[in-house]
Amino acid sequence: MPRIKDTDIVLVRERARIDEVVRDVVALKPAGGGSLKGLCPFHDERSPSFHVTPAKGYWHCFGCQEGGDVIDFVRKIDHLSFAEAVEKLAARTGTQLRYEEGGSAAPDRLKGLRTRLVEAHKAAAQFYAEQLNGPDAEIGRKFLKERDFDQAAAEHFGVGYAPNAWDGLTKYLRAKNFTDQELITGGLAVAGKRGPYDRFRGRLLWPIRDLSGEVVGFGARKLRDDDEGPKYLNTPETPLYKKSQVLYGVDLARKEISRSQQAVIVEGYTDVMAAHLSGVGTAVATCGTAFGVDHIKVLRRLLMDQDEFRGQVIFTFDGDAAGRKAALRAFNEDQRFVSQTFVAIEPNGLDPCELRLQSGPEAVRELIARRVPLFEFAIRATLEDYDLNTAEGRVAGLRAAAPVLATIRDRALRPEYTRMVAGWLGMEPTAVSEAVRAAANNPKPAASARPSQHRVVESAASEANSDSDRAATPTPGWQRPDPKSTATQVERESLKCAVQIPQHVAAWYASVEPQAYTADVHVAVHEAITAAGSPGAVADGRQWIEAVLAACPDDGLRAYVREFAVDPLHSAGDDDESLRDYGAAVIARLLEMDATRRIVELKGRLQRTNPTEQEADYNRQFADLLALEQYRRQLRERALGET
Repeated sequence: MPRIKDTDIVLVRERARIDEVVRDVVALKPAGGGSLKGLCPFHDERSPSFHVTPAKGYWHCFGCQEGGDVIDFVRKIDHLSFAEAVEKLAARTGTQLRYEEGGSAAPDRLKGLRTRLVEAHKAAAQFYAEQLNGPDAEIGRKFLKERDFDQAAAEHFGVGYAPNAWDGLTKYLRAKNFTDQELITGGLAVAGKRGPYDRFRGRLLWPIRDLSGEVVGFGARKLRDDDEGPKYLNTPETPLYKKSQVLYGVDLARKEISRSQQAVIVEGYTDVMAAHLSGVGTAVATCGTAFGVDHIKVLRRLLMDQDEFRGQVIFTFDGDAAGRKAALRAFNEDQRFVSQTFVAIEPNGLDPCELRLQSGPEAVRELIARRVPLFEFAIRATLEDYDLNTAEGRVAGLRAAAPVLATIRDRALRPEYTRMVAGWLGMEPTAVSEAVRAAANNPKPAASARPSQHRVVESAASEANSDSDRAATPTPGWQRPDPKSTATQVERESLKCAVQIPQHVAAWYASVEPQAYTADVHVAVHEAITAAGSPGAVADGRQWIEAVLAACPDDGLRAYVREFAVDPLHSAGDDDESLRDYGAAVIARLLEMDATRRIVELKGRLQRTNPTEQEADYNRQFADLLALEQYRRQLRERALGET
C-alpha cells in the first residue's frame, strides 16, 4: 500500500496546533503551567480531566487515560486511519502530501475514503449553492424570500438548490474524478438499475457541517406538490454522517456557545437561520432525529458543562401538544446535563422562523429571554394531568410531582420548588417535603408517576459508576499506584519536572537512582528518561519528549510519559527562576524520602548487628547512618526552600 512520506507527516504534526484542533470539539480554559483543560470528548464526565499542552503538542485525559499527539486526537475523534488523519490535518494546514508511490503529487486514488468523501461533499455544497441562482431554482428563492431570507443569508448558511434532473450532481462530481461508489457511499447518490442517480432533486438544500466546519451531509426541503417524498429528506447514515451526533449550525454557533455559556435548541434549519439573524447566535438544531444523548455530549464539551451550574441549555418548542410532548422528552434527558436547562415556548404556536417573520427579530430574542426552568415546566405539565380541584386529584398530583422534585440536582433549589408545588396544590410545604424525601429514598415510580424519570435517574447513576470504574482502570500493562499516597504524588511530580522542564532539573536529577521510586511504573519511566540521555541532553522540549517516548518499551509506558508531559506542574510561577527553584525542591523532596527509607533500613541492620562481635561493621554502619541523616537534613532544608 502507498505510504505518506515520513517528512510530510512530521511537517503536518508541526503545523497543526493541538490546541486549535481540539478547540473544534472541546471548549478549553487555562489550567496553569501553560496547559489547557476541558471535558473529555471520549467519555462522559462531570468535571474536566482532559488536558492539552500546546507547547509540547500533546493531550491526555486523566479520567479515561487516553492521550497522544494531534494525529492521535484526530484519529480517535473522527474514527480515522492514521493516513486519513494526516490527510485531514494536511488539508487544514495547507500542506501538500507526497506518497511513496505516484510521484510528487498525491493521486486521488491514494487518498483515504473519508478524505475523498469530505472533498465530494465540499464540491457538492458548492454545486448546490451555485444552482440556487439558476432559473430552475426560482421556486427555492421564492421559499426563502417568503421567510425573509435574502441572498446574503442564503450565502452565510450555504443554502443551495438541487436541480430537478436525475443526475445533475452525479455528472458534476464524475467530472471531478469522483467514482460512482464514492457518491453512493457518501449518500450523495442512490444506486439504480441504470446506474446511480442524485439523492436530492428539486429541493432546497442546507449543508450540515461538523464542529470543524467540514460538510458531512445535507438536509433537503420539499418544494413541489408533485414531490412524493417526505417534507424533509436528510443524508442517510454514512461514514461521515451520523444523525445522532450532528447538530445543524453548530459550526457557526460553537464559538458563541463557548463564550456565552448558552446553547439554544430549535427544531429546524430555518429556525436556526431565523435565530442567528435575530441575534441568537447560539442556536442549533437536530437533523431528522430527536435530541438525544450524543447531542448532549457535543454541547457539554462546548459549554464546559461543570458542577458550577453556569451554563444554560434552552429548548424552544411550539406551544401545541406536540411541543409540550417534545419538551417533556427533553426533560427526560436533563439529568445528563450539569448546566441549567430551560424551555422557551411561544404561546401562539409559532416557531422562531414564523415569529421573526410575523413580529421581527426582537420577538425571537424576547422568546429566549422569557425562558422558564425546565423543572418548572415539567412539574406544571405533570400536574396538568390531574384535577387539582379535588382532594383525590391533589394527592395524586403530589405523588406524580414528588419524583420530579426529587431529581433536582441543585439541593438549594429543592426547597424553592417544594414551596411552589405546595402553593399550586394548596398543601402544607412540610407534606410536600415528606413526599419528596420518600420519593428520593424510594426510586421505584409510584403508580401515577411518570416512570421515564426514574429510568433516567437510574441510567445516570449507572453511567456515573461506569465513569468511576474507567477512571480507576490502570493503563494497560502497568499498575497505577495509589494517587492519594504522598510517595506517589512526589514521584509523579519529579517525573513531570524531568519531562517538562529538563533544563531546570538536570543537575539535581543526576543524583536520582531507580530505588528512589517505589512504584514499578515510575521506575520504568525513570529508566526511559535515563536511557534518553537524562534531563538536559536535548535542548528542544518536544524533541526531548520524543526521545523519552522512543526509549519506552511499550505503549502502556508511553501513555504515562504523555500524561506526565501534559499534567500541569504545581509551580507558583512560569518564569525560569520559579521553575528552577520548584524543580530543585521537588527532586530534593524525592531524594529526602529515599534517604528516609534508607535510614530506616540502616537502623534495622544496626539493631541486628552485635557491636562487640562485629565492631568494625557496627562502626561503619553507624558512620553511614550519621552521614545519611546529615544528608537528609540538607535535602529537607532544600525541599522547604530554606537554602
